[in-house]
Amino acid sequence: MKALHELGVAELGALLDAGQVCSVEITTHLLTRLAAHEHLGALLTSDAGLALEQARAADTRRANGERGALLGVPLAHKDIFVTRELPTTAGSKMLAGYRSPFDATVVARLGTAGAVTLGKLNCDEFAMGSGNENSAYAPVKNPWDLSRVPGGSSGGSATAVAARLMPAATGTDTGGSIRQPASFTGITGIKPTYGVCSRFGMIAFASSLDQAGPLARSAEDCALLLGAMSGFDARDSTSAQRPPQDFHAQMLQPCAGSTAALPLKGLRIGLPSEFFPAALAADVDGAVRAALRELERLGATLVDVSLPRTELSIPVYYIIAPAEASSNLSRFDGVRYGHRAARYGDLEDMYKKSRSEGFGAEVKRRIMIGAYVLSHGYYDAYYLQAQKLRRMIADDFQASFRQCDLIAGPVAPSVAWKLGEKRDDPVASYLADIFTLPASLAGLPGMSLPAGFAATGEGAGMPVGLQLIGNYFDEARLLRAAHAFQQATDFHLRSPSGF
Repeated sequence: MKALHELGVAELGALLDAGQVCSVEITTHLLTRLAAHEHLGALLTSDAGLALEQARAADTRRANGERGALLGVPLAHKDIFVTRELPTTAGSKMLAGYRSPFDATVVARLGTAGAVTLGKLNCDEFAMGSGNENSAYAPVKNPWDLSRVPGGSSGGSATAVAARLMPAATGTDTGGSIRQPASFTGITGIKPTYGVCSRFGMIAFASSLDQAGPLARSAEDCALLLGAMSGFDARDSTSAQRPPQDFHAQMLQPCAGSTAALPLKGLRIGLPSEFFPAALAADVDGAVRAALRELERLGATLVDVSLPRTELSIPVYYIIAPAEASSNLSRFDGVRYGHRAARYGDLEDMYKKSRSEGFGAEVKRRIMIGAYVLSHGYYDAYYLQAQKLRRMIADDFQASFRQCDLIAGPVAPSVAWKLGEKRDDPVASYLADIFTLPASLAGLPGMSLPAGFAATGEGAGMPVGLQLIGNYFDEARLLRAAHAFQQATDFHLRSPSGF
């Protein structure tokens, strides 16, 4: 049998169902691995006593006859979700030591399903970044090459899963922060339609864009997690009023007209020309096109489509997201909670010093940009225009979906870059989001699945992800296509050397 850390969510659930292993045994094993790999920087905080207590409770529930795919399965949460039992920092000194009086809805629902919380995972400060180098505590390292970034902002979650420290983790995606880290670390991640997962208890970056989702080894594991995480929440005004979904069962349903040999027969996959520019790294292009040929072999039909405003997604996003961030982060003023400067003259001086000391450089940059575009005289010229373009970007997708069922392309223009390579050039890291931003702005579901590895050059051996984008609330079709691809390939089963 495989070692426990080599097993995914579905595999661990099956062993637990069969009584071949108990949650305490799995949890103890993974806590030991987490301690042995602290150098990766993935874990911010953990409580072994709490995790083992939850594991014993899960074992008791199973002993009493209860069953569940996640009952007793350990995982961890991105430190952007508030938790009652563990501190929540959002990767920032501003919230150092903060403890929430309640759990985020996503955390609570996974807890109800019986998942065991191993700890809180590192992330870019307030989820602002593409490389996980903006954490106030330590940069996270990519287990495939410790000199490279794991992607951001859910880099801690991605590294923890890729390094086999845990079978799955939660993340958030504002402009690609689940899909890009999944691509860079060779795992699977899905950002559902905006509103599918509650944002209650998720520390806000850009409220009209933020969305929770799972990172795991496979599409099947993601489907199990997403089913537990999702559902309407009256405490979140943007929560979609839809009944609970069994994404795992939906994923296993065959496509209409498909056969065992051609499980994707009848599926039309659109290829936007804008997702394959001349500047796309050759190794990324090669791996993605090979994955597309595999989807064709499985019965899918490839269709040429166009998303003409793809390039505009970067300026649109970096106006809207900072504008919302400047508003959301105004609450961190040193008065009610969060960091307060030790010395100050008056109230205004306390605000200035507390925020200057508590926020990192990237957060300050985005707050300043956001305050500028929302200021009198610039709102109409920048923010309002960006919102109009956002609607046009969403319309481009709807025009394409009249010709296809899913849209495919690369997740990022290159493989993971070196730590520090783009630290002094924030615009360069912003450009890395060119293929993930359009779906985020439109509120569409998207996922990344392992599609191969760079074959040559400085990034040889680094993972490459294939991005699939679906129409609103079409997560089941996304997961079905990804699952069929993973049944025919083994990229998602490969792990970095030494882990």
